[in-house]
Amino acid sequence: MKDIWFNLLLYKRVEYKYKFGVIRFKKNKNYSSYFSVYDESIWNNHINNFVDCYLDCYLDCYLIYEITDIYKYGVYLYIYDLFFEESKSNDDIKMDDINDVDYLDIEEDINNKYKKLWVQCENCYGLNYKKLFKSRMNICEHCDFHLKMNSSDRIDLLIDPGTWESMDEYMFSVNPIEFYSEEESYTDRLSFYQIRTGLIEAVQTGIGKLNSIPVAMGVMDFQFMGGSMGSVVGEKITRLIEYAKNKSLPLIIICASGGARMQEGSLSLMQMAKISSVLYGYQLKNNLFYISILTSPTTGGVTASFGMLGDVIIVEPNAYIAFAGKRVIEQTLKKIVPEGLQTAENLFHKGLFDLIVPRNILKEVIYELFELQGLLP
Repeated sequence: MKDIWFNLLLYKRVEYKYKFGVIRFKKNKNYSSYFSVYDESIWNNHINNFVDCYLDCYLDCYLIYEITDIYKYGVYLYIYDLFFEESKSNDDIKMDDINDVDYLDIEEDINNKYKKLWVQCENCYGLNYKKLFKSRMNICEHCDFHLKMNSSDRIDLLIDPGTWESMDEYMFSVNPIEFYSEEESYTDRLSFYQIRTGLIEAVQTGIGKLNSIPVAMGVMDFQFMGGSMGSVVGEKITRLIEYAKNKSLPLIIICASGGARMQEGSLSLMQMAKISSVLYGYQLKNNLFYISILTSPTTGGVTASFGMLGDVIIVEPNAYIAFAGKRVIEQTLKKIVPEGLQTAENLFHKGLFDLIVPRNILKEVIYELFELQGLLP
């Protein structure tokens, strides 16, 4: 029903635009002139108001009337009628004028402009309203599937407000082996992701407080080149561990990575040994506490090194954890990999992890683990 209502809403926008721009558009077939007679800001406010109206009605009805299917249908009809009321008196344009307009082009324009209002779940394909999505910690409201989070949101999730201090934030990658690709150079690719994500590299490191307990934390960001581990990522994590060792701080590393960065060759593979070596001194020689948090996806060199070396290994529900991916295994071994073999729940029963923790209680669980270790504010 939600999808029907939203599709009707979008369809009405086409009709609404036609009534103001179709005559000019028909005469010269010029897209720019067609859109120039329509104020986009009016429509943005219009659709946002009705979406908010729908959500408010839905929430109120759920709390008061316990939402029956009949009542929900009535809410949709109410919003539909309210939205279409304003255009019922503007039907003076003939259908012959509208038929000459390319519906597919206009529909594509609608999809490009307003698809950002919603976030589609990759598990159940349900639509989540974007304004409320962050407050739900990127968890699908329909099936509770944990969708990807960027590194900044994860810092906000765990670290007390105003206590985060970044480390080595201006350290950036170069092209150490002069990697060349016909499609795109490595430096251009780095620049693209730096602009797209606002980050300089695929990991953020720093210190902060978790429920007033000082911690050192590194957070990988899958949106930056798939969270791939290059020489800068390895160096930042290594420096973070050394700082935590010198200050006797507990360590948290949140992993989200496709593995070693191929554009840096063996230098990226070397980071596995470097980080593992410094972790050995941190954990065994200094008896300090390291929590590894695996999110979806965590694969390749990160899984084969510091991702699986935590004193406590926590994984998010339904996370994809592997060394080699399903396609690589099938192409190499010529065997079919069963569905769900590399999910967190299946691997948990094999003893690979200590805890499967939903995102909304993660901070409290980590705090309890710190208390068990005698780490108090």
